Amino acid sequence: MASLKEQLLKAGLADKKQARRAEHEKRQAKQRQAKGQAPADQVDVRAAREAQAERSRALNAQREEQARARALAAEVAQIIATNKISRENGDVPYQFTDQRKVQKIYVPKALIDPLARGQMGVVRAGQGKGYEVVPLETALRLRERAPEVVVSLHAPQKASTADEDDPYADFPIPDDLMW
Repeated sequence: MASLKEQLLKAGLADKKQARRAEHEKRQAKQRQAKGQAPADQVDVRAAREAQAERSRALNAQREEQARARALAAEVAQIIATNKISRENGDVPYQFTDQRKVQKIYVPKALIDPLARGQMGVVRAGQGKGYEVVPLETALRLRERAPEVVVSLHAPQKASTADEDDPYADFPIPDDLMW
């Protein structure tokens, strides 16, 4: 018994090209059916792809966060380096607390008063790099970006206005008074 394909070819109703195309379509239909019968495999592959995509997203987010932290650290270091006040020939100790420990740096005598009045601040220059003295505006900018860097910044003192009811307003305190 001859196949349908052979019979059609003998009768002249189809040529060899049409027969090959019909066989190709038949094989593709069987392959599609085979894929449709194994949806569990497809679900496993899809789940693995989704899990890999989730891991990739998490890793990318972590890398972006690390890049942001490095950029912030570089920006803070640059701000400190460009705005630090020279402490060369510092002969007067200035003490402050850093992480509940008393630290000491030596500064010129001219910097003691501005530090005490809050016109300057002390910032951590980096890990193992010590401390630097910066102007008030710089310390405030650093506090906005990285608050942990600003170590000592006193609140600026306002000019004290004499109270009108002060009974001792007419008696100034002498400069040579020793307590």
